Order: sequence, then structure tokens, then C-alpha cells
Amino acid sequence: MRVSPLCLGTMMFGAWGNPDHDESIRTIHRALDAGINFIDTADVYSRGESEEIVGKALAGGRRDNVILATKVHGTMGDDPNEQGNSRRWITREVEASLRRLGTDWIDLYQIHRPDSSCAIDETLSALTDLARAGKIRYFGSSTFPAYEIVEAQWASEKRGLERFVSEQPPYSLLVRGIEADVLPVCERYGIGVIPWSPLAGGWLSGRYRKNTELPSSHRAKMIAARYDMSLPVNQAKLDAADRLAALAEEAGMSLVHMALAFVLEHPAVTAAIIGPRTLEQLETQLGAADVKLDRQLLDRIDEIVPPGTTFNPIDRGWTPPSLASAELRRRRHS
Repeated sequence: MRVSPLCLGTMMFGAWGNPDHDESIRTIHRALDAGINFIDTADVYSRGESEEIVGKALAGGRRDNVILATKVHGTMGDDPNEQGNSRRWITREVEASLRRLGTDWIDLYQIHRPDSSCAIDETLSALTDLARAGKIRYFGSSTFPAYEIVEAQWASEKRGLERFVSEQPPYSLLVRGIEADVLPVCERYGIGVIPWSPLAGGWLSGRYRKNTELPSSHRAKMIAARYDMSLPVNQAKLDAADRLAALAEEAGMSLVHMALAFVLEHPAVTAAIIGPRTLEQLETQLGAADVKLDRQLLDRIDEIVPPGTTFNPIDRGWTPPSLASAELRRRRHS
């Protein structure tokens, strides 16, 4: 599949961001008219509302020319089985996503997060069956650590299963941790990379500057630790964002365009996911794929945010069980 360098992410369409379906649909149509042919959503975004909006936007003949991606894993109900990466849940939830999207097939079906309670073989087997049944064309992972990406490739080869063809990790000027391992691993295995949050959850929108009143947002309420300015890691992010904004001004471009162009500069990256809430926000991001950053500018970016740096651990999007549980880090004594 050939995809545009910018992918339209739709997390902010619906209750999580913009509840106005008509405006969200206009934003999707504007993106398509501007040459974007790649749309990414997930079942969990506003509990299916985002998928429904995307489905309405693609009705009437637009579906065939769009590479449509969605995801499964997140909690979709009170039942403990309405989540995760099990065969039971994947085969049930894909049908719900197909209904909400109003389509007969999904081009890229992604596992939204790892699931330590489920063997990767079970997940890959279920996805392979869906691909062979024609319900999905390809499947990928999202926010998987490098070792689990490798493990999945090995499991596919060992079991004779279809493989993950893509990985969707967090990556931006302020969240560069994947440069150490995920990006090189994806290059080695020929896995497409579709970074989410290239504007670092709004930190690189140009609105986060020192000595100014910082903006408030629904996203900041949802994930408060990413924006809490009492935390030293977020103070460090603010300092870096301010210096990067000044660098973009000096280079004669918007910080938004510089941030998106930086993500696209990495040779492992296939497409960057933009996540506008409004049509106005989309307009500020269109055209970024045409921006080229010279070597001198990239070197100055590295001076502000050294390669591999992630200021706030929560920006990684997922905490491995080995870090979340102290018991997994301590030897049991009799």
C-alpha cells in the first residue's frame, strides 16, 4: 500500500475532542482533498464515536481511495473480556469496528498496546485468520517496545503466520526515545513506522512558550501528568519547546512545520499522524511534508534535545509491567 506522508489521526473527533460531527467530517474531507489518503482511528477513541464519524465521512464513494486504519485493545465496556489482545476479543471487536466504519474491510488493523496476559502467538493467529478471511488487509502494532516487535516477527516466522507490517510509536522533537531501538529494529525488519503525536500532544503547537499563560485543553485533563508544570520533567519540556520555537522562527518556518518535518526526516518513518481537533488546526499542518530541514538545522535541534531523549516517561504512551510493578523488580526471598 502507498500512503501519503501525513496520516490524518482522528482521536480528537468525538467526545474526547470535537463533538461537532459535521465539522469533523468537513475536516476529514479537507484532508482528503489536500492529498492525504491515510486515515487512522481506534475503537477506543470516544468509545467508537470516532470510528462512526470516519464512517460517515467516507460514505458516498470516498472509501475506495482511502487507506483506513483502526486499532483494538483498549477497554470498551465493563466486562473484563471487552479489552486486550485475545482471539475472543479481536474476532468480536473487529466486527464492531467494521459496522461503525461502514465498510467491508479494514486496510490496517493494529494492536493498540501490548498485552502481557496474552501470548503473541494467539494474537497473531487471530489476525492472520482475519486477513485470510478478507476482513482486514494487513495488521500492525502500536507502542510496542523493540523486543516485543522482534518477538512478534519471530513468532510469525516460526508459526507460519502473517506478520506485523507496521508499528505506531510516539515520536516527536520532545519524545525521541524510540531512536535508540524501535526505529532501528523497524528498519531492519522492513516494518513501516507511523508515529503518533508528532506535536507532542500540543507542546509543539507554538502555544507552549516561557513567560506566557499556558493553554488548557481536554487532553491536559485526560492525561494530567503530561502537562503538570509542577513536575521538573515538564519544566524541562517547556524550556526545550521554547528554544525549539525560537529556532523555527529563526529558520523562517512555523514550529508545527518544523516538528512534523523532523519526524518525517528519519529514514525509518513512513508517515506522521497529525491529530487536529478543528479544521483550522488541520490547515496549520498541511504542507509540512514539503518542508525540508538542512543538516545544520537538524544539528541545532540535536543540541536542544539530544538524540534518544524523552523528558517525561509518561510520554512513551505505555509503561512496561517491569516498571509499573515493583514486585517484578525484586527477588522473592523465602
